[in-house]
Amino acid sequence: MADLFTHILFGYVLGIVLSWRYEWISYPFITAVMIGSTLPDLNRIDLVLPSDMISILLGVPFTWSPLHRVGGTFLVVCIGALLVPNAYRRVVFALLCTGAASHYALDLLLYKPSGMTSPLLWPFMTQGIAVDGFYLSSDRWPVVAAMALAGLVWLIDRRWMSTNSSDQ
Repeated sequence: MADLFTHILFGYVLGIVLSWRYEWISYPFITAVMIGSTLPDLNRIDLVLPSDMISILLGVPFTWSPLHRVGGTFLVVCIGALLVPNAYRRVVFALLCTGAASHYALDLLLYKPSGMTSPLLWPFMTQGIAVDGFYLSSDRWPVVAAMALAGLVWLIDRRWMSTNSSDQ
């Protein structure tokens, strides 16, 4: 899935760039940004556990689609923040939210034939947002651009940032 890989790469780029500004963001915290950038796509668990099967097992209507909404992602971020030690909860919460926000920002650039996104801001807004879009989720160039950007940021981080930190 090129789309998911693109989100992970942009999460990496965002985490590294934030670590240049905020010294307390170490590599494990960059991983938290990358994980956060994938959380809205947890709705794709439907490929493994179809909603219909869950509905039959539970006996009530069920769908995974709220996981790709701000409200559902916020709930998953809260659960994720509870899985780390108390000392790191606020930091991990903020970085997971940052990664998820980068996911939604990229999704707003996604071209939809209808010209409307899905209701990403549910439960705050029940309608989609009108966007022209910039790319299709099936396009290959966004992942190539993300790989190039991630490679450049990695190179800068290894060469330039590591020499600056050893000078101090």
